[in-house]
Amino acid sequence: MKTALSKNAPFRTSIATVSISGTLDAKLQAIAGAGYDGAEIFENDLLSTHLSARDIAAMMRDLGLACTMFQPFRDLDGLPPPQRARAFDRLERKFDVMQELETDLLLVCSSCSPLADGDRERTIADLTEAAERAVRRGLRLGYEALAWGRHVNDHREAWGIVRDADHPALGLVLDSFHSLSRRIPSSSIGDIRPDKLFIVQVADAPMLDMDYLSWSRHFRSMPGQGDFPLDDWAAAIRRIGYEGYWSLEIFNDRFRAGSASGVALDGYRSLRLLEGGIAKPSAAAPDLPPRAGTSGVEFIEFAASHEEAETLSAMLRPLGFRPTARHRSKDVTRWTQGPVNIVVNCEPEGLAHSFDVVHGASVCAIGLAVQDVPAALARADFLRVPRFEQAIAPDEWPIPSVRGVGGSLIYFVDAATRDAMWAHEFPHPLEAPDDRQHLARVDHIAQTMQYEEFLSWLLFYVALLDFSKTPQLEIADPMGLIQSQAVESADRSVRFTLNGSLASQSLSSRFIQNYFGAGVQHIAFGTDDVFAVAEAALAAGLPRLEIPRNYYDDLEARWDLDPALIERMAALDILYDRAPDERGAETEYFQFYSRAFARRVFFEVVERRGYAGYGAVNAPIRLAAQARYKPEFLD
Repeated sequence: MKTALSKNAPFRTSIATVSISGTLDAKLQAIAGAGYDGAEIFENDLLSTHLSARDIAAMMRDLGLACTMFQPFRDLDGLPPPQRARAFDRLERKFDVMQELETDLLLVCSSCSPLADGDRERTIADLTEAAERAVRRGLRLGYEALAWGRHVNDHREAWGIVRDADHPALGLVLDSFHSLSRRIPSSSIGDIRPDKLFIVQVADAPMLDMDYLSWSRHFRSMPGQGDFPLDDWAAAIRRIGYEGYWSLEIFNDRFRAGSASGVALDGYRSLRLLEGGIAKPSAAAPDLPPRAGTSGVEFIEFAASHEEAETLSAMLRPLGFRPTARHRSKDVTRWTQGPVNIVVNCEPEGLAHSFDVVHGASVCAIGLAVQDVPAALARADFLRVPRFEQAIAPDEWPIPSVRGVGGSLIYFVDAATRDAMWAHEFPHPLEAPDDRQHLARVDHIAQTMQYEEFLSWLLFYVALLDFSKTPQLEIADPMGLIQSQAVESADRSVRFTLNGSLASQSLSSRFIQNYFGAGVQHIAFGTDDVFAVAEAALAAGLPRLEIPRNYYDDLEARWDLDPALIERMAALDILYDRAPDERGAETEYFQFYSRAFARRVFFEVVERRGYAGYGAVNAPIRLAAQARYKPEFLD
């Protein structure tokens, strides 16, 4: 029988093979490639493979993976005599398989059989006999309370049964979904003896009002992607002295449709995020690099041909941008409006050129100002986020970067030396800046991706950067629903909205089809005077998105607004929302949109008067208005 891990044991990672797609051998290769210490073998994966259990054990040895558990064994306890005898015969056969797999732990789920009775003493007797059979073979049983178990559906009851059975080969399996879906207080974990907690299974999930079985089978997610209070749950487990494996068990239709290697890597990142703390730092991981803190969007870089750059300039100039400087050695221009920087890269080679060839004129990189660049890179390396390195001239300023959405880049700009960077890299002046400086900041950047990728990129941001996520929304497009969720820095100086849709003709899906992949669909600039920006942009010829008059008639009915203000908004196609803040005070939001540049990217200008959201109530109006210009998003 395996001994307990040492006091100095590291955080050990595992994943159940049911969590990812593919054949069992492909799953194990993906799991090993992502960096896990072990894997749980799901019975159906073993039954459907052409390889024997001994072959799988040999493969896992070669890959450096421990077989952390074989699972699941269902409906063992509380059965009447004929079914009980058959269950124990089946158990002995699974013991044979376990020995061939070279694992000593079997997951035994609390019974769901309608034939099982709820007599507690009988359950203890059945599990004790099963454990006695297991110990003769050097094996162990981990008992788990399923949230939908017929009689045992609470880990407190399962622990009481394990404790009272008091058999060395019988322990507890604690699964976050089964406990947190039922809102069982994590403080109750403090009663569990660490030597009797054989393995911990981890899953997050959105908070939903539905039956536990369907919720579990379709909507589990990686730590950090859902709403469960996993920090408190994990802290309670650490406090009792648990030193075993932390193993993902995820059932999710999106993950089963995705790349095995991609989902496995997401899972590894999510466990590391849990180790260091999802919403608050964990003292249990002092050597884990902290999530990177940001202090603003330093620049947005467009890849474009010279012809496309001319078209882009016709969109930027009406918004007050001017080409103020040229790069020291490359065909790259810096456009500025107040503190906002747009970089247009027309280089005939390199990543930007390749990006333009594949996607057309589009955002190929985003520069984020960070307080500690080495720490940000260390965090990225720890999470296996790939760095991007491109040859630079000896006199160029090195700006490290990592791969982001759709193959784009995220640059880490040292906040302390940003001014020196600009002066060094763009020494050749062009036009004087527009002294009106109506734009005050990049308010948010909207990225669109395949629906199946949505949770992956959500995890990417909250694991790498010191971001929190807002509640998930469903937005009505005239051609289908769009799922949307924002991630934000604590001071909201950096905000990304993530969007994905299953509807093939929604704006999000059309963008992906036309763009050949995920990317930035729109950029929102913040201002303190949206009316001044709109009036200047209109006078300078910005192609603005036209909003129907019916919208403004409804505004007048919904809100007690000055009719003159409504007329001014209607003349400038400005949308409006109002919402109470955390203290109940009313806040306001004004926004207007450009038409699409190059059939892909459009711009937004917003004014926030204490408002923290993104004008979701106006999104269907905007999407319907854009649907009128559907050819913009088609070839």
